[in-house]
Amino acid sequence: MTAEQRKQYREYVKRWQRVGPLLRRIRIQEMRAADYAKDWRVIDSLYEIAAHHRGVPRTTSGLVEQQRLFAKARR
Repeated sequence: MTAEQRKQYREYVKRWQRVGPLLRRIRIQEMRAADYAKDWRVIDSLYEIAAHHRGVPRTTSGLVEQQRLFAKARR
């Protein structure tokens, strides 16, 4: 990794440290302002989708698979 790339990554992280909390507040405000009585059909549809498409529980964290891919990329 070059010094320029490290600088870009640091700037990216700093930007998200500033913007992340702002986006979270906006999301919370939007959730509080939503008219759930009006949008009950959408919410009901989302619950239906979740009920019918349950995922298979993970047996691992995926770390082993990630390490395998890193080793493959290194070769």
